[in-house]
Amino acid sequence: MLTAAEVLAQNNFGNTRTGGLAGPMGLFLILVLAIATVLLIRNMNARLRRLPDRFPSASGPSGADRVDVVADPTDGIRAQDSSSNAANGPQQP
Repeated sequence: MLTAAEVLAQNNFGNTRTGGLAGPMGLFLILVLAIATVLLIRNMNARLRRLPDRFPSASGPSGADRVDVVADPTDGIRAQDSSSNAANGPQQP
């Protein structure tokens, strides 16, 4: 007959084979992540090298050379009333 200590000492938690794959699989994942990191760093360095040394200033040309273009935010959109009359359809101005 089994004693309580023998029942508690039994390993009944899934696969009990020896020499599992945790070590080699962990090493494989670490190597894959390291290679991916190196490739990403190289890619970002190449992209940074292609950027210009200086970007145009935010103020742009000054004085008479400057042309201001203002877009109408309501271009092509008719304002509608949000009251109960708006449910009856658009109203003619």
